[in-house]
Amino acid sequence: MNDFQNIQREVRNDGFCVLTFDRANSSANIFDTQTFEELNAHLDYLEGVTKNGPVQGVIFLSAKGKIFIAGADLHSFTSGAMSDERLGGIIDGGHRTFARIAALPVPTVAAIQGVCVGGGTELTLACDWRVACNDSATKIGLPEVQLGILPAWGGSVRLPRLIGLPKALEIILTGKQLAGVPAKKCGLVDELAYPEGMLSTAERMIKRGKRPAAKTLFTNLPPARGIVAALARRNTLAKTRGNYPAATRAIEVAVNALGTSLDAGLRMEREAFIALAKTDAARNLMSIFFLQERAKKLRLPAEMGEAGKPAPVGRLAVVGAGLMGAGIAQWSAARGMRVLLKDIAPAALAKGMQSIGKIFRDAARRRVFTKADAQAGMDRVVPVAGDVPMRDVNLVIEAAVEKLDLKKKIFAGLEAQVPAGTVLATNTSALSIDRIADGLRAPENVVGIHFFNPVHLMQLVELVRGERTGSAALNTALGYVKGIGKLPVIVKDSPGFLVNRILLPYMAEALRLYFEEGHPAEQVDRLMLDFGMPMGPLRLMDEVGVDVGDHVARDLSARLPGSMPKDAGAGKAVAAMLEKGFLGRKAGKGIYLYSEGKKKDETLPPLNPAVRPDHGAMPASASSDSFLRDRLVLVMVNEAARVLEEGVVEAPEDVDFGMIMGTGWAPFRGGPLRYADARGLPEIVRRLEEIASRAGEHFRPAKLLRDLAAQGKTFYSATMPTKAGNTVPEPSQQELPALSAV
Repeated sequence: MNDFQNIQREVRNDGFCVLTFDRANSSANIFDTQTFEELNAHLDYLEGVTKNGPVQGVIFLSAKGKIFIAGADLHSFTSGAMSDERLGGIIDGGHRTFARIAALPVPTVAAIQGVCVGGGTELTLACDWRVACNDSATKIGLPEVQLGILPAWGGSVRLPRLIGLPKALEIILTGKQLAGVPAKKCGLVDELAYPEGMLSTAERMIKRGKRPAAKTLFTNLPPARGIVAALARRNTLAKTRGNYPAATRAIEVAVNALGTSLDAGLRMEREAFIALAKTDAARNLMSIFFLQERAKKLRLPAEMGEAGKPAPVGRLAVVGAGLMGAGIAQWSAARGMRVLLKDIAPAALAKGMQSIGKIFRDAARRRVFTKADAQAGMDRVVPVAGDVPMRDVNLVIEAAVEKLDLKKKIFAGLEAQVPAGTVLATNTSALSIDRIADGLRAPENVVGIHFFNPVHLMQLVELVRGERTGSAALNTALGYVKGIGKLPVIVKDSPGFLVNRILLPYMAEALRLYFEEGHPAEQVDRLMLDFGMPMGPLRLMDEVGVDVGDHVARDLSARLPGSMPKDAGAGKAVAAMLEKGFLGRKAGKGIYLYSEGKKKDETLPPLNPAVRPDHGAMPASASSDSFLRDRLVLVMVNEAARVLEEGVVEAPEDVDFGMIMGTGWAPFRGGPLRYADARGLPEIVRRLEEIASRAGEHFRPAKLLRDLAAQGKTFYSATMPTKAGNTVPEPSQQELPALSAV
């Protein structure tokens, strides 16, 4: 039917009506106003022909192989006034539409192939039956709580009735996206099929008729659901520390809706959604989604000109088979690239290949890949211990240890081995790109591609632009990073780049509080857990590696002395830790002690008593929790302002995006600069001056902070001047990371 742009209708001779979602000029299907209008027009037709008429069943499917329906158009929630009437109207529209699907007198089947999340999943819950494709692209879930809201087109009410309260809360509260097999195992879908059998399976399911009324599950009855609810609340508060109101509200709605009618439950959804959508947490969490979309569309800085479409990177060479090199090789191979993994040490190469194999096997076990896909990815990595021709390599990424002389030697050798124009990238986390490029014939080919550890979990990649980096090299690096599904941020070659520049002063301040001023490690870490960080700074030091953190901190302190405290005591204490082999989690001992099999989570392991034997005896300085927390938080805010002032990045969005995606910086607060704007820049400046007078000159507020506060502006003001004199437009409203490593 040519009148429809997003949903096509076919009424077949066998009495089946097939509604195919195929959004025009888009790779994804989403629910927006036009899609709802078309869906309701189709329902108008179906309601007229399904009572003793030609249509005996309805099948919903997608013409896009990798996307069924990717939820609602978030712009519809974030644009315009957040009035109760407007938000309620959005929810009412979804409720009415899906209720019409549920009320059709003929059986309905959702044939789910590809990503099916949010409103897409809620549409399938209104159908009688669901069949899911047994491929790696199909993922089904309800991610709304991660956006600060809750499933409100029936998901919070219908899902517990379908699969039981415990399983439903696990899906709703975690935002977990299930592949076909686990979705069938928990009852979210009824059948599985391979791509070529999806339609025929849906046809067979229609012949079952309307879904019979299900008996109430035991876990949904009053005594059991009270126990389930109490356990869910306790676990949720332990994880969120009360910072994410959507989680507790979702539990409340899911539990209370089980004790009433479907319509009453939907009204609870509506009320809860309206309240949550207007919270700061929801606005900030939704902004992260738009920042991710912004990163996917990132282009070269305007002053570099248009570099054209980058040549595809078909074959990659990774030099160094350590933790980072192996991670880069695995991720790239999993995305279809042929990877040459080089290391001069055969033992290191073997260990790297073992690491790659483990990641692939674990992913196959979680059904991220099929076993065949995992094996094919593994086969695309070719380990090499000696020199081999690299004539057909499009990009080389060096991931050797952080020693400048070694990297310079590696790059000199690489330049002689690869064809002219081949991009040479370094995964350095701190060393200068320009210094690495010194002495090369073509320094314009050198760029930084800084992945974060672990590579297969962290989405952010810093693309480091040296003074001599050419537009072609940066464009190739940008195309490569986007092509493997990572999220890039472009940064200037500056000490610490973006993330480490802001993170290291924070970790140094935490070490100072612990070693110099006597505050318990548990207090320091719990203060920041309560603030919303995924783990405390001292625990983070252990996860990063005390040796790695110390190396980066020393480099940053030497190149940017104003950013770090001048106290020597903490430095001496860290040196003593290194001498004793207390390197953090990888050594089993750091500031904390680690045992085999203990999961990385937000709880604190036992302290290592050998690090600070006077622990408990050394009196802590008399400071309130709020003062200590501000020392840790505002040292990052101040450094973030300096980063923007110096033009390390182009816009405040880059700073907040990098810190959230690279460190897990309290996502519900929107990033350090959004947090500063919300708290008020005059108050931030006043507090920094107070802290500087008590804790050190490195807290003196950055010039940009002082200037904006004096002018009554914010970081996100409409025409905030940058160092280069450009203007940064105010943005329209904008699977969060668990932790960061340097």
